[in-house]
Amino acid sequence: MSAPRILVIEDDGLQAMTLEDLLEDIGCEVAASFGAMTQATAWLQAGGQADAALLDVNVDGEPVYPFADLLVARRMPFCFTSGYGHVTERRFENALVLGKPLSRQMLLTALRGFGLSV
Repeated sequence: MSAPRILVIEDDGLQAMTLEDLLEDIGCEVAASFGAMTQATAWLQAGGQADAALLDVNVDGEPVYPFADLLVARRMPFCFTSGYGHVTERRFENALVLGKPLSRQMLLTALRGFGLSV
């Protein structure tokens, strides 16, 4: 069985590296990692594939919600990450939000909730 491939959207370089390391430590592969919405959107529209995504709510001052809408349309599971612990868009008020800083256990719980084997 292959490792789950996870898309990471995080604009803070240190947090992105820490998250990528945590994902690899629990047996995942980072499918792609972006710190800007334009890059992430281009990757997805070019056929980028992942088993799930971790989305920072605010990416370099830009809300991630339009990108989340694209993932919903593609039926790709995702959760938000936020230092504030919540989302501001009503359509995502029931989405899973992981508070920062993220821990190994938080990631394991979220990914297993998506039905991924980690």
